[in-house]
Amino acid sequence: MGAVRGVLLDESVLLSDDGDDGPLLKPGAEAVLRRLRYSDLRVGFCHDGEVSAQKVKTLKHMENFSRCCLKKQLLEAAFLQKTARMHSYTCISLTAPDIINSFNQVLLEWGIAGDGCFYVTSKKHEAAAYEIVGQSWVIVHIGVDCCYTTNNEFLFIEKLEQLPLAICCFTKKALKNLSLLIIGYLMKPSREEDFAKAATLNSEQRGAFPMYPPKNRLMFVPLSFEFPLESQLQVVDAVLHKATDEIINFKPNTSTEFSEGVSFSTGMRELERFIKDHPECCLIDPLKNIYPLLDRHQIQQILLGLQEINMQDHCRLRAPYFLKVHFLELYFFAAYIVYCNKIKPEKIDAFNEPNLRDQLSEANLSFPIIVKPQIACGVGDAHNMALVFKFEDFKGLHVPLPAILQEYLDHGSLIYKFYVLGTNVFHAVKKSMPNASFLVSSQEKNGLKPITFDSLKSLPVATDDQFSVDRLKGGKELDVDLVNSAASWLKIKLDLTIFGFDLVIQEDSGDHVIVDLNYLPSFKEVPNADAIPAFWTAIRSSYESRKTN
Repeated sequence: MGAVRGVLLDESVLLSDDGDDGPLLKPGAEAVLRRLRYSDLRVGFCHDGEVSAQKVKTLKHMENFSRCCLKKQLLEAAFLQKTARMHSYTCISLTAPDIINSFNQVLLEWGIAGDGCFYVTSKKHEAAAYEIVGQSWVIVHIGVDCCYTTNNEFLFIEKLEQLPLAICCFTKKALKNLSLLIIGYLMKPSREEDFAKAATLNSEQRGAFPMYPPKNRLMFVPLSFEFPLESQLQVVDAVLHKATDEIINFKPNTSTEFSEGVSFSTGMRELERFIKDHPECCLIDPLKNIYPLLDRHQIQQILLGLQEINMQDHCRLRAPYFLKVHFLELYFFAAYIVYCNKIKPEKIDAFNEPNLRDQLSEANLSFPIIVKPQIACGVGDAHNMALVFKFEDFKGLHVPLPAILQEYLDHGSLIYKFYVLGTNVFHAVKKSMPNASFLVSSQEKNGLKPITFDSLKSLPVATDDQFSVDRLKGGKELDVDLVNSAASWLKIKLDLTIFGFDLVIQEDSGDHVIVDLNYLPSFKEVPNADAIPAFWTAIRSSYESRKTN
């Protein structure tokens, strides 16, 4: 029997017993169905009841108890059929007299006759399960005491959520291909969907996390902190993580490294301990390599090195001008105020430093100035920013401290989103904030009060009119060769497999300014045909490189 190409889920593993008001999926089932949808596997449901006009009509002539039982059966069947349609799955009834024929018909419809398929059930004594043994089907029992057999016809897992890992492990064993890798991944569900599903309703599925190996011989499985992590890590070959999704708190500490103030979830700390105790476990990108991208001040320090790669007869490549604002100068005074008046330390206004105006001048900063929290990601207010037009408005500004003051560049309302996937570099062009003149004119009626926004949700993007005018005033072309050189330099500097950066072109000078760096972006703007193979190649190359070293 070969790799798993299809999965047939019995109603017993899908439907909850708590659906008093109608059929419901069991907790965790929806997440499994979503992952299977983008897994490159054929998937279907099976149930005991078949919805038909004759059965509905028969309800009227039955005793109350029998009527209730049949009604429940019909409702469940209808619910499963509707759920199957939502996910583009097959849904079959097992009421036919020839059960083996029903199962084999599924294989023919799926076009995978001769390949391996999982029939997943939680019924202890089911005739169907034993009738199809040896017919290209592997019986997977969930929550039932059942032993492995030598011919792999029966498997046992505790919870439905463990099914993806069981699929990948079975396929790897069946194919006996030493180059086949299982990549476990950790990220929040919304980010996982960004990698897996289509960007729009009319576009093709991305399918970045297949459970059947493509040409790059990779299978992907979600890791879960709800189950013992060690047992999962022992069967995957490498871990792809978005550790920033597991940050739960940030407390700036003036006496230690910035990363020391970052608190990760219990699960991520467990992963850190496991990696420390098992250095042979391969992280696609070690945690220490992503720490610099948590800190906007450290990002700015890294970007200052771009001057090393400026090329003759090319535009200037640089970091934005910036200044860090913190509370070191006010530390002892703030502590006294907190003690006497029970004021939280973060309420102390560090923008009142007496020499701040001189510091702005020394940093080559002029208004408007964009203010960003030093923590770059992972916490709720990491993207709470402000655009300040006057020095006096620093007072009482609601941006978390410590913060980075960064120059605001007229850039024709365009931002270039670059994505580095291993040795491949892609970019997309997006609308951005309008030039300063538009922002000033729009805020004059409000006394030029600061514009506060969440850069992920409410970025003040240029209107169509502002965008058109800005483009006419601009006209500076992107120097792709120069930026590709920057991408190569950053890859070596950061030692990361997949990262992104944002670049703007200053209108008057043509300077190419990299304003931000980020780890493991979802690169949704890049066509799937280019991005997904490059993504897989980057992961395999990183695995091979890190295992060699």
